[in-house]
Amino acid sequence: MKNNHQQQSGVVDDQNLGLFLDMLWLEQGLSENTLAAYRSDLNQYCQWLNQQQITLESATSLDIAAYQGYLRQLKRAKSTSARIISSLRRFYGYLQQQQLISVNPMVLVDNPKLDRKLPTSLSIEQVDALLAAPNDDDPIECRDKAMLELLYATGLRVSELVSLTLEQINLEQGVIRVTGKGNKDRLVPMGEQAIEQIRIYLAQARSQLLNQSSDVLFPSRRGRQMTRQTFWYRIKYYVQLAGIKGDISPHTLRHAFATHLVNFGADLRVVQLLLGHSDLSTTQIYTHVAKARLQELHQLHHPRSG
Repeated sequence: MKNNHQQQSGVVDDQNLGLFLDMLWLEQGLSENTLAAYRSDLNQYCQWLNQQQITLESATSLDIAAYQGYLRQLKRAKSTSARIISSLRRFYGYLQQQQLISVNPMVLVDNPKLDRKLPTSLSIEQVDALLAAPNDDDPIECRDKAMLELLYATGLRVSELVSLTLEQINLEQGVIRVTGKGNKDRLVPMGEQAIEQIRIYLAQARSQLLNQSSDVLFPSRRGRQMTRQTFWYRIKYYVQLAGIKGDISPHTLRHAFATHLVNFGADLRVVQLLLGHSDLSTTQIYTHVAKARLQELHQLHHPRSG
């Protein structure tokens, strides 16, 4: 009996999982990494169903709750469990839309409550030290300096930064056209210092990195698009040069960009547009960062604190 269930469920799962992922790629333009996460989450869930002799079509909200308990037994992080539940919600919604199931078991399933963790940020002094670390006289470091300046000036995601092409940047108008999550375009202003550093880089360094024609704005040593991991290692190098402590990543500069804007009174909806957040609630965490920083400064400097 179990083998029959496994065979039936497996056929349905393989066919519809592939169609579901194709739909996400075609309609929403999700990245390969995001699609791989969906594929992994749903494959693991389907394997668990097979072990329990439950078909995808017959699973109930109680079965989903049991699966959540199974994830807790595996000591999955809350953020991982939340992502998995989100994947299941979208997949079952797709199955219902395609009339492959009559009842969506996710309707009665709540999202796991996550502990709100404030993102790591940098002080203005630390950012200044980091941006001053690369040496303009070296082509690689001149490129890196332009990338760091642009990252802090715009709050780009690292995937958006490394994939920039020449046609996306307009130095005369001082803006870049960024293609973010879901293939959504947005225009982001760069600021004078970032513009000046990019001019220096284009004039004296970029051509030295290219061994063939390329439209990549920030090519690697081999003249190709740089990987996110490579840029992560470059930042680690400059963090050490600048004497900055802590776990600093490209995303930390994105957080610093948003935090410093909010600290200096920027409207939250403007910050939302600049960051490319689809939901304002995602941006609102920076108000918590700003409040935490203000409390820290108050306790440090106010005569009645401490």
